[in-house]
Amino acid sequence: MRDINEIMPKIPNMRWGALTNKFPTARNVREMDKMLPHDKRWHTVFDFEDHVYVDDVRVWKKDKKALT
Repeated sequence: MRDINEIMPKIPNMRWGALTNKFPTARNVREMDKMLPHDKRWHTVFDFEDHVYVDDVRVWKKDKKALT
């Protein structure tokens, strides 16, 4: 299987790129900007109800009820 960075195009001045399963909102992009390294590479992001997979690593979302 080929790496995503071999397939996707290189874009000048790109900090990072992400292929997602949902249309990203401005808030999601800001969160990914904090989370993803600025390494000019593409990442896969699968967003679910209670967790997110970033490059096959599961990241649990904070429970909004526990924060209030």
